[in-house]
Amino acid sequence: MFEALEQHNGVGLAGPQVGLLRRIFITNVEGDGPRVFINPSIIETSQETTKYEEGCLSIPGNWGDVVRSKVVKVQAWNEKGRSFTLEAGGLLARVILHEYDHLEGVLFIDRLPEAKREKILGKIAKKGSA
Repeated sequence: MFEALEQHNGVGLAGPQVGLLRRIFITNVEGDGPRVFINPSIIETSQETTKYEEGCLSIPGNWGDVVRSKVVKVQAWNEKGRSFTLEAGGLLARVILHEYDHLEGVLFIDRLPEAKREKILGKIAKKGSA
């Protein structure tokens, strides 16, 4: 998974994005380094939110401003089978929430205003029929 992430210059990748139907995602945020999250659970999110432009390796070339919690607390297991709890803020929190969404069947476009989401979906449909 890290190879695929690096190949696409991403900061996070969830198992379902690469055909791995497991509850796993990885992150590699500058200043934090690579992390593996197996069977993650979001324990807590801050009420304070922030808006930031997101994209996704699942729908390349599409971007939109997504509102997410500024801080997240997550519990998971690492690649060595050790349980850990992490409280993260900033970009790492955003990436964790974005990748966790993939495990729940949610894409970032599902969090956009309807008009923006429909525009992206129309673009994808047009590309698919070409």
